[in-house]
Amino acid sequence: MTKKIIFSAVLGLLVTLTSCREEFLQSEPTETLSNPPAQAKLYGLYQMMVNTETGGTTGHDDYGQKGYDLLSDLLSSDMVLSGVTYGWYRNVANLTAPVDYTQNTNYQPWRYYYRIGYAANDVISGLGGNDAVPANNTDKFAMGQAKAMRAYSYFYLLQFFTPKYDPEAKSIPLYTDTSVIAKPRAKQSEVYAQIVKDLTEAIQLLDGFSRANKGIINRAVAQGLLAYTYAAMGGNENNEKAAALAQQIMAAYPVTSRSEAVFSVDSGSGGGFNDLKTSSWMWGYDISEANGLDLISWWGQADIFTYSYAWAGDAKSIDLGLYSAIRTDDVRKQQFVTIDEVDPTPANPLGYVYRPATQDGDYPAVPANKFYAPGRVIGGQRIITSDYVFMRSDEFYLLAAETLAKSGSEAQAKTILKNYLSNRLNDTSYIDALSGVALQKEIYLQTRIELWGEGKSYLAMKRNQATVTRGPNHLFFMGQSFNFDDPRLTLSIPQAEVNNNPNL
Repeated sequence: MTKKIIFSAVLGLLVTLTSCREEFLQSEPTETLSNPPAQAKLYGLYQMMVNTETGGTTGHDDYGQKGYDLLSDLLSSDMVLSGVTYGWYRNVANLTAPVDYTQNTNYQPWRYYYRIGYAANDVISGLGGNDAVPANNTDKFAMGQAKAMRAYSYFYLLQFFTPKYDPEAKSIPLYTDTSVIAKPRAKQSEVYAQIVKDLTEAIQLLDGFSRANKGIINRAVAQGLLAYTYAAMGGNENNEKAAALAQQIMAAYPVTSRSEAVFSVDSGSGGGFNDLKTSSWMWGYDISEANGLDLISWWGQADIFTYSYAWAGDAKSIDLGLYSAIRTDDVRKQQFVTIDEVDPTPANPLGYVYRPATQDGDYPAVPANKFYAPGRVIGGQRIITSDYVFMRSDEFYLLAAETLAKSGSEAQAKTILKNYLSNRLNDTSYIDALSGVALQKEIYLQTRIELWGEGKSYLAMKRNQATVTRGPNHLFFMGQSFNFDDPRLTLSIPQAEVNNNPNL
């Protein structure tokens, strides 16, 4: 099949960027007001989550939070880079970038999350500082969002730049004010303590807050971030806290329904994961033409129905080892297909032939029935209007089961898991016989299946201290296994930070 060459610029190599200390910590989330109110600044933070070049480069892998979701999916090995025609993510898939501190793979998330953190510090400072008690609801709700956003940035920095939870280990510099004076690396325990403090306070501050849209953090999103934090720290007490928070979210949000989970060729509907209005979505972004997103976006990297690298030859596929682990009665198995293009006919005007996922074909083992631009024309969506999901309720049904199982409440964990999977499987009775490590492994597997392509598998891999084995369709290290704390699965503090922070 002939593929179009998208842009000649993609063939060039990006040079490693260096910067002064201030560049990592600068942020100008609002540009139209000389002294904007706190909520206007916060809107700027949310905008940074979807903007391109927020990681400090012009790379086609630099497009905000979803860029780091895709990066982490590739590091987890559950997502496969099936082609390297254009080079984006090649050095992630072959695991050379994470251990090379000169590579932009390390620089971009470092810069992005520190910019978010600093911008949040700016909002907090404008509201009176870390210990201020806001006098009115407007300021209270703004303070809650800012503290949650700061926690979000440090949570992800810890996940990417530390191999595992180790309270006494040095981690990353921690900034809780607007000073740009370089700081040394703090202990993990210090950073985690700040995240827990920020999110605990945010949950209290956001009580009663009614947000304008799902792009804004509310109380439930803060609860979700705190649940993830406790789960990452682990241990019985923290897992119990994570489970309690997750169950509060379960009580407030429905699951993604069976019909919403996968596209049905028969009905011509279902799946997509492209609409913020989906009732299970807790946090996301309503992408419109005004955002100006095109090829440089998550959709431009991952969706064959978008004018994308996935369409042009560098498909993002499911690991076939994981695919084979999906039960035959699981509706999610239908999310992944191999598509061949043939000559159109009256009965098949688009000329697409769908078959079970394989490692050959024009589009091998792609998530075409999970993620797709609504038009479902291969290479069709040019200007992105499909929405971004950052968090959905299903994560917490599975996280509740996981943390309950780990903290000894196996019966409750199995009940939650069975009830959840009744939306996906025809028969869940096999779960009754599971216990101990076998139960925890099953929950981890179901988490990987349910949240494939959403940036959550990497988090699960680390908190479950898992070993991943690459399936037969990987281009690199096919069949090889990697422990969660392999240095190649954790990013390196970038060269620019090393060069410009004498206290590191």
